[in-house]
Amino acid sequence: MVVCAGTDLVDVDDIRALLARQPRFADRHFTPGERAYCLLERDPAERFAVRFAAKEAVLKALGTGLTGVALREIEVLRRHSGQPALALAGRAAALAAAAGVHSWMITLTHSRHLAYAFVAGVGQPS
Repeated sequence: MVVCAGTDLVDVDDIRALLARQPRFADRHFTPGERAYCLLERDPAERFAVRFAAKEAVLKALGTGLTGVALREIEVLRRHSGQPALALAGRAAALAAAAGVHSWMITLTHSRHLAYAFVAGVGQPS
């Protein structure tokens, strides 16, 4: 059963500008694995933007907003099939467990201009 859901839309140019203006932006908000994957592209802004959208969508699903959870606690993984997956740690994982979330469904899409994410927490309501 879907117990929570969230969505987010991010302007890729905004993320590109943040990456240029704030050299530590990626280090503060993305895990080493996410950074490594994004930096495989010559222009990694689309990959960073869609992962940022996914993290914000999870926060919306959990009802926390941008406070109380570090974005690095939400990791967007890539399965061998190419399908995205989520891994939560720390306070993000604790909030998901308290909400009854046992697993996540996630879909991502992006273009040169926009990045979109939808997530649904699956489990039993607490």
